[in-house]
Amino acid sequence: MVLSRFWLAIFVSSIVFIIIGLFTNKYYSIDYVLNGKQGEPLLIAEKYLNEIPKSIQDSIKKKGNNEFVDVNTTYVYNKQTVKIYSGKQQADGLLPMAKSSLLDLILPLIAYLAFFCGIMELLIISGASEKLAKKLSPMFAKVFPSLPKDHESISYMTLNFAANFLGLDSAATPFGLKAMQSLQELNEDKDKASDAQIMFMCLHAAGLTLIPTSIIGYRAAENAANPADVMLPCIITSFVGTIAAFLLVGMKQRINFKSVSLLAVLMGLIGAIIGLLFYVNQLDLIGKNYFTANLSGVLLLAIIGFTLIFSFFNEKKFTDHKTTMFDTFVVGANNGLKTGVMIFPYVMGMLVAISLLRNSGLFEIVSQGISFIFSHLGVTKEITDSLPVAILRPFSSGGSRGFMIDAMRTFGPDSFAGRLSCIFQCSAETTFYVIAVYFGSVSIKNTRYTLGMMLLVDLICVITGVLVASWFF
Repeated sequence: MVLSRFWLAIFVSSIVFIIIGLFTNKYYSIDYVLNGKQGEPLLIAEKYLNEIPKSIQDSIKKKGNNEFVDVNTTYVYNKQTVKIYSGKQQADGLLPMAKSSLLDLILPLIAYLAFFCGIMELLIISGASEKLAKKLSPMFAKVFPSLPKDHESISYMTLNFAANFLGLDSAATPFGLKAMQSLQELNEDKDKASDAQIMFMCLHAAGLTLIPTSIIGYRAAENAANPADVMLPCIITSFVGTIAAFLLVGMKQRINFKSVSLLAVLMGLIGAIIGLLFYVNQLDLIGKNYFTANLSGVLLLAIIGFTLIFSFFNEKKFTDHKTTMFDTFVVGANNGLKTGVMIFPYVMGMLVAISLLRNSGLFEIVSQGISFIFSHLGVTKEITDSLPVAILRPFSSGGSRGFMIDAMRTFGPDSFAGRLSCIFQCSAETTFYVIAVYFGSVSIKNTRYTLGMMLLVDLICVITGVLVASWFF
């Protein structure tokens, strides 16, 4: 219900803001809101040739191609009038966004879903997921007390957390969707999110990551002195966010935090991460780059290889189910395909709303307002320069990534603002997209307190990111 109202508020407020802007001459044309492409210049005026400055008239006539660029303004002469373009569009228009959400997002996602759901079907029939669930059941029983012992959702959630931890987004989403579908089978009220689903989503929101490969790649592209120097701050920030999510949701769901086994697992996890931090920190630049470039890929191949080999040695189970390994893979892939088709309307609806919000200019005003308030509260300019990434991150991964790259290009990849922007991008989740995808996959309409809790986790990650960046840099 909360998400539905928020979605409606984005649409209505953006449309009202656009209409007001049109009638107050803030915008010359609003066609870009519907049909424009991200990065295209915006039409700000159209005049007759004799109405523009004489110097520009002469330049247009001399060039002969009827187009003249003056710093950030472009003049295009055609049939006695000159169209004037300036600035760049923040996001694809409503119609191109609806199209690209299918072609650029859903179709690749369906391909990933088909492959990894096929792999997961092998894990199920071979018995590997059952064995994994039995091993992890004691710990998950403390975090998810409503789950039956050895339930298959345990293995799916484990694979999702592991894939996120290793920066394997293409694998994490299929595992996560399978976990949500498995948890939905236990959900008594099919329209309302269960406690287990909310806990899973909020833990997912913190984006606990060991290898921020994409962030390191972007920093390397911007010629950072040490592209991997934000890796440790990213790990610490996302880990603090994960612990905060567990504690906040746990208190809401009245989980017993005094459990010895739960504390032992948490301490073991903290120890393992600290050990990895010390190991990576003692590597030189080439060693860090080699480690981060290969660990995720090797482990993903290991998961796939283990699944296939384990299935081969347990081929009798496939025979008992009157099927083969390959046919089982195909069945799982078909299920992944159906899931991808189901979530498309949810994803498209959310992305189109966010597109309208950004192109209306309303988001920019809100972002600037927040930065203004923080600057007058004594927050340094280096931090406020990074805030657009943090503000946009829950709405759009691509949009916040654009702000991150812009911050590195404007202030330098090794500046505090450039590094903090990378930490913000790495240590939180695209909240509204994730909610649309995961809850949409199981047709849940009432997400209860999930949205508020995930946004609170995002805020904790932002505050932690600032503190960690100040400590490191």
